Amino acid sequence: MAEVKNKGRTPLMRQYYKIKARHPQAILLFRMGDFYETFDEDAKRISKLLGITLTKRANGKAHDVPLAGFPHHALDNYLPKLVESGHRVAICEQLEDAQDAKTIVKRDVVEVVTPGVSFHDHLLDPKQSNYLAAVRWDGDEIGFAFVDVSTGEFLTAEVGAEELGDLLQTIYPAEVLVDKKERDRLPRGRFTVTTLEDWVFGFDFANETLLQHFETHSLKGFGIEGMRLGIIAAGAALHYLGDTQKGRLPHVRTIKRYESDDYMALDPQTKRNLELITTLREDGREGTLVDIMDETKTAMGGRRLRRWLVRPLRDVAAIERRLDAVEALYRSRTLRDTLRDELDHVGDLERLAARAATGRATPRDVTAVKLTLRQIPSIKQHLADETCEELARVAERLTLCTDLIDRIDRALVDEPPANIGDGGLIRDGYSEELDELRDVARSGKDWLATMQKEEAERTGISSLKVGFNKVFGYYLEVTNTHKDKVPDDYIRKQTLVNAERYITPELKEYEEKILTAEDKIDSLEAELFNQLRTTVAEHTEVLQRNAELLSVLDCYGALAEVAVRYGYARPEVHDKRTLEIEDGRHPVVERTLPAGEPFIPNSTYLDPDAEQIIIITGPNMAGKSVVLRQTGLIVLLAQVGSFVPAKAARIGVVDRIFTRVGASDNLAAGESTFLVEMNEAANILNNATPRSLILLDEVGRGTSTFDGLSIAWALVEYLHERPDVAARTLFATHYHELNELADRFERVRNARIQVEEHEGRIIFLRKLVPGGADHSFGIEVARMAGLPEPVIARAREILRSLESQHLAVEHLREGSGDGESAAGDGVRAARPVPSAVPDADTERFQMSLFEAQPDPVAEALKERLRALDPDRMTPIEALLQLSELRRLLE
Repeated sequence: MAEVKNKGRTPLMRQYYKIKARHPQAILLFRMGDFYETFDEDAKRISKLLGITLTKRANGKAHDVPLAGFPHHALDNYLPKLVESGHRVAICEQLEDAQDAKTIVKRDVVEVVTPGVSFHDHLLDPKQSNYLAAVRWDGDEIGFAFVDVSTGEFLTAEVGAEELGDLLQTIYPAEVLVDKKERDRLPRGRFTVTTLEDWVFGFDFANETLLQHFETHSLKGFGIEGMRLGIIAAGAALHYLGDTQKGRLPHVRTIKRYESDDYMALDPQTKRNLELITTLREDGREGTLVDIMDETKTAMGGRRLRRWLVRPLRDVAAIERRLDAVEALYRSRTLRDTLRDELDHVGDLERLAARAATGRATPRDVTAVKLTLRQIPSIKQHLADETCEELARVAERLTLCTDLIDRIDRALVDEPPANIGDGGLIRDGYSEELDELRDVARSGKDWLATMQKEEAERTGISSLKVGFNKVFGYYLEVTNTHKDKVPDDYIRKQTLVNAERYITPELKEYEEKILTAEDKIDSLEAELFNQLRTTVAEHTEVLQRNAELLSVLDCYGALAEVAVRYGYARPEVHDKRTLEIEDGRHPVVERTLPAGEPFIPNSTYLDPDAEQIIIITGPNMAGKSVVLRQTGLIVLLAQVGSFVPAKAARIGVVDRIFTRVGASDNLAAGESTFLVEMNEAANILNNATPRSLILLDEVGRGTSTFDGLSIAWALVEYLHERPDVAARTLFATHYHELNELADRFERVRNARIQVEEHEGRIIFLRKLVPGGADHSFGIEVARMAGLPEPVIARAREILRSLESQHLAVEHLREGSGDGESAAGDGVRAARPVPSAVPDADTERFQMSLFEAQPDPVAEALKERLRALDPDRMTPIEALLQLSELRRLLE
């Protein structure tokens, strides 16, 4: 079959199709001289993606094929566009010099670049990990592994299938591998999905893949031997890496067990609503928590801080160790500034080590390794007398690598070129053979300069010069003005418009000598550098450990710097369930307020035994959402091990933070705004524990008033009455009727955002005070937004009418409750349900916007009369009802 397909094709195209057949799902960049070329469908695809010209190439007797390409030096410009669009890209290089090839130049794929597998700087965010993940299902359990090939970080986990969405949102993989049969089980996300054959997800294959890579007899040493699904996922990820990187993975030296129970759980909605990594609107980084907290000096420190912020700790001892380190740097400005100055000269050792181990490090990369290692002795010295155990531990574990520094320093010049082939990277005195070749090349060039001077004097041609090009080598150039002075021993080589070029036997002899020396110099420099790079690779494990310690130190310094600069306080973290924040502030909002506008701090106290739920009411724009979010962020920062924006904070460790904020639909999934809201509420009620923190910013606003109010009421009762979900809760709402809950339930409290009215205008004081609000000032906010005055005036008329109806109904309903809770489930209320909460009879009191002159009293009388059953009334009951009706009429 292959022979039939290849019939009539040129040798080059036969080579291309043979290589393409091994990478059918990838765009094949086929190196041809100074260009990367693509053919057929690949050419059509990249011409559109990259905006380059689509042409054709002759293919022997076969039909012409579409062709599109770009210069090889433009790879860094074009490769990111291809990969970011979700494509795999196979890079096919020439494996020999075209001049040495006897037939067609040997070519093969040296690397396959995918969204989750890349070493290219232009494809990597310096302060964000680039994870490849793999998922394996077995009923309701999954194995989940993730690896960053640019650093060598490799972890695996086993969790319930319902936790997969949380994991994906925590890890943020760029690419996820799944069995092709299970593609539809993967939740949607901002990652590329790659399907693999089912045999890749077999246990025996995965286990053997890991054992062969780590060269061990078992996986006991990594603590994952009993994780069957975790091993399968890890094996699939490692197989994929080996396939794309042609087995070059020496820097992936260990695999760790990822325990989700070690970290606070943050579902996708919470990460989005708290704007930890991306903002709600622009989906960018500016204005996020990581943006305002990231004062790190190194790229690897920035990546670690990002991981810390989305994976807060739950172990009090571990949190305290981080807080101790931050406090030590917080208290000592000298130590903090000194260490941060040292870290300012530290490169991305994590990724540099990986590039060296895989043979990708450039001369400048190796120099960066040296400069980074040079900072370690002084860092250790500054921390030598540190009393903080955590900082002392970091200092003790840092390794000096003196021999490696010396080797690099002796081998490379201080400022080497970007690439090996640029030459001049090995220092004089490092290699005797190289020094001799350089002497030959330098003396030859001196001889050429002397020859030019002597020939000019001998021939009388003052403008004569010696030149060089790759086609003719060295030559003597004489302008046409002086060509009659050319001696007989000159041999014409090339004619130009204004000059002639000549050679002589003597010149060609020296040319051979010089060029041979220069070729040997290039070859020897490359050989010496590869030896040096191998030496660096042999130190991979030490370099990775140093990188980890330096990044941790960078995070401590950044958190201390933020704490000092913006007045943060050390939180007290404990295992109790109380949560107390004194004068807390929103870390992002306070930094983004207009100049001169102060942030008004607020205090929060939650105690599951006394003040479990706080109902917060108040006007739009008053600051209810800010209070909710700042509480969540302060708790999160405390468990990260950071100081917090508050006067003081005592935080009982939280296992999960839940948020229900804002309104949005999911039209692609056929979900309305209200359904999305209810999905989020259901997730909270089904997964919250007494250790959780729940932040509710409106519930039930997407449906009718009574429906929404009933749901909100029942939700609060459920959280209060069910011990297994009795989480600490802040509930901001415009349903002022919920204030009644504080009178009915012992652990519910009311609070409101304080405002003042002045000359018909409202002033937001932004202060949270005890007690409920009874007015939302929505029409006033609408006026501030610019609604036309006639609309505002009419809205006020309608509001007065509706409020009068409400008052009449309230009066009618007094004393008519039956004592049964609206929440159901057999939960008895402390006293009758307020009239604002509907029961079976409330439909008759539904307010209407469409009656021209509504008469609430008349309507109430009608409804009351309809409800009477004279056949069953005693005379006394009839007289009482008649008296009540008369009283209502009056």
